[in-house]
Amino acid sequence: MRVLLLSKACVVGAYQKKLEEIAKYDDVVLTVVVPPEWRDERGTLRLERAHTTGYDLRIEPIALNGHFHLHYYPRLGRVMREVQPDVVHIEEEPYNLATFQAMRLARRSGASTVLFTWQNLRRHYPPPFSWMESYALAHADVLLVGNSEGVDVWQDKGYDGPIEAIPQFGVDPDTFCSIARPTRQSKPSILLRRSARRPSREEVVIGYIGRLVPEKGVDVLLEALAQLRGPWDLRILGSGPDQDRLEKMAQWLGILPRVSFDVPIPSTQLPYYYSGLDVLVLPSRTMPNWKEQFGRVLIEAMACQVVVVGARSGAIPEVIGDAGLTFAEGDHADLRAQIQRLLDNPALRYDLAQQGRQRVLDHYTQSQVAERTVEIYRQVAESTA
Repeated sequence: MRVLLLSKACVVGAYQKKLEEIAKYDDVVLTVVVPPEWRDERGTLRLERAHTTGYDLRIEPIALNGHFHLHYYPRLGRVMREVQPDVVHIEEEPYNLATFQAMRLARRSGASTVLFTWQNLRRHYPPPFSWMESYALAHADVLLVGNSEGVDVWQDKGYDGPIEAIPQFGVDPDTFCSIARPTRQSKPSILLRRSARRPSREEVVIGYIGRLVPEKGVDVLLEALAQLRGPWDLRILGSGPDQDRLEKMAQWLGILPRVSFDVPIPSTQLPYYYSGLDVLVLPSRTMPNWKEQFGRVLIEAMACQVVVVGARSGAIPEVIGDAGLTFAEGDHADLRAQIQRLLDNPALRYDLAQQGRQRVLDHYTQSQVAERTVEIYRQVAESTA
């Protein structure tokens, strides 16, 4: 079974582990198309080569790079003719031009199509995006969604074909735990742009990893920490247009000496960063055009036995389950109360750390995601045959 997978997300080295796991199956010959880089509000993310064994990684130029809806691959038709896939797996939203391009080429070659989407809000788009979305929904053999809310959204939009809730990526538990917990006090200085004071052994190190944009709710976290009792330290890893405002807010709240803003690092170095945390907070808030679709940092932290606290927003409670704490979206007082519980109760921190690790092993490993994905490939290939 020849599979062609199209995914700009796989420029991230850690994500490529899923590709290696898929390629381990004897009945799968995998070709993956990625661009040499992807641009967004955080800057340029260049291709990381971390897990490239067992499959053919094709680096293809991308037109309109940075335009989420309008980018496409000018040479994708040539790749399709060379590979002659039985299954085309498209990890792009149904309303994107890259999806429409790949769907048309797949149908022309007689290949089955598997389409992945994160969308968990029922949004309506003007033409031509609505037309491309309708075409994708009419012709996809299987729709994969990253969260359970997405199932309802796409069925409400009229999709009546097979649909499965499978995360786009899991984590490699060996990579994310083997170096995760032994030396919390040692944090490589090369990771930092501005370092706060080094935490003492009694301090609980709280972290946030992600984009610095209003919808991620980092301001809620800062407000929560301003009146927290006990020793703590906050490390924020990320970049984005909200950074200056957040730095000024930390200064105004009087907590800037306890906060470090750290520059983004390659995905392969993230386990080292998690090793310096005790608690990870994802304080996302729902916006009219966005809702948290998964929160990958949650499963990465849980794999590293870092306790997670998340807003009851979008897919966050679904991912955490009973292996962490949640708080009312946007409620800094509730978030403060949950973090205070963790500061006051080391035994609770230990128990949740173990539960989080086990939840990842039960549900969110790269090998599990790959196994479920390959089963989908087999089903659509058999159906087409």
